[in-house]
Amino acid sequence: MNFIKVTHDGHITTICLNNPPKHNALSHSLVTEVMESFQELESANSRVVVLRAPAGSKVWSAGHDVNELPTDGRDPLGWNDPLRELVRSIENCHAPVIAMIDGGVWGGAVEVVLACDIIIATPNSSFAVTPAKLGVPYNVSGMMTFMSAASLRIVKELAFTAAPISAERAERVGMINHVVESGDLEAFTLAMAATIAANAPLSISVMKEQLRVLAGAKPLTPRGFEKVQGLRRVVYDSQDYQEGIRAFKEKRKPRFNGT
Repeated sequence: MNFIKVTHDGHITTICLNNPPKHNALSHSLVTEVMESFQELESANSRVVVLRAPAGSKVWSAGHDVNELPTDGRDPLGWNDPLRELVRSIENCHAPVIAMIDGGVWGGAVEVVLACDIIIATPNSSFAVTPAKLGVPYNVSGMMTFMSAASLRIVKELAFTAAPISAERAERVGMINHVVESGDLEAFTLAMAATIAANAPLSISVMKEQLRVLAGAKPLTPRGFEKVQGLRRVVYDSQDYQEGIRAFKEKRKPRFNGT
């Protein structure tokens, strides 16, 4: 594999995002490799998955590969978008997925992390939800992931400001489980993984699925769904969306005009 490294230690599988030149951006190629690894977990008899980046990375993942976003009026984050497929793979995985974070987590990568079952980070970690900086509309399921991980007010702050939140604050508001020093991160994470792996895997798998179903049991009328989808189309049909993508590629600050 070109963009990730996968190792197995007993019942623990570690998937390491490993594309430093692109800051582990969630490109179609990288996501495909991760999902292929998830598909092999049962045959590897994995009971726990650790999702991480190389030790010492300043950026855990830069999020969605903006260069792959469409500019032709298509939905930029549709059902088959790589990010959507990765989130579903994590949520549907039979084994608990632990996100081991050291460094910045940007954009769609925040949703990937929040989709994991347990999140352990270092004080050097931060999380920034950045679509407002790019003029990109976020999708409904992604917003639901954020709302399942934090209070509505925290989600609004993250989405509206696009400013990073520190690991310490993320732990304080319940977005993540633990903050540990960088030197202790791997040992702490693997110790928790070993504790989980020693428990009954079928029991854990069933409880994970129960919690997934219950967390998603939020009523939404067909009219409401059509409304939020229509709101997204307002954004990705706008001049601001085109400007945000152009500015990112040209490495300049976007000039949004609200149209």
